[in-house]
Amino acid sequence: MLFSQSSKELFDGKDYTPFLCGEESFGTGSDHIREKDGLWAVLAWMSIIANANKDVPANEPVVTVKDIVKKHWKKYGRHFYCRYDYEGVESGAADTLVDRIRELFVDGNIAENAPSDNTGIDLIHAEEFAYEDPVDGSKTSKQGLVLQFKNSLGDTSRVVFRLSGTGSSGATIRMYLEQYEKDSTKHDESAPIALRALADRAISLVAMQEITGREKPTVIT
Repeated sequence: MLFSQSSKELFDGKDYTPFLCGEESFGTGSDHIREKDGLWAVLAWMSIIANANKDVPANEPVVTVKDIVKKHWKKYGRHFYCRYDYEGVESGAADTLVDRIRELFVDGNIAENAPSDNTGIDLIHAEEFAYEDPVDGSKTSKQGLVLQFKNSLGDTSRVVFRLSGTGSSGATIRMYLEQYEKDSTKHDESAPIALRALADRAISLVAMQEITGREKPTVIT
């Protein structure tokens, strides 16, 4: 993002130069590039690849994106990401689902409302995300309902529900999934497969099918 004014003029004398902006923090959690954050991701990866190949002789194979991420996963483990979109959901049903999550899990008793089952994936915490802008002090609330889980091995994961595009034409319910995997034998799994059990557990807890009538998402990315 470029400004015709300096950052000092815009932000009460505070200098935020260089001022860098990237939608969705240049997230690269899918197998294709989407929207404006895709441009930021391409530029970021071009920089990473250039640096990784700076000492590679001209007659040697170049270091690829796959090489870089495989090395990273081997050292740190892999975070799997996936998103389920339920598009065109009746607005009243979408609101009911969000209210249910808020009432039962954020404000309610998790032990009573989300008892353990045979999946081994237990809900351990729930909150509604909000933040205060460090630049202008503005506060933004109701930015997503976060459900945190723990599996039988003690590893944690999370699922975030958000509404998008509510109105007369319906709403889109977005379910974001994130799970850490340290077992290197599972690092080559596709994200939808690796996260299927977590997705099924979350969908069951929030009663997605019962409330919206949807048996499956419109799209998975």
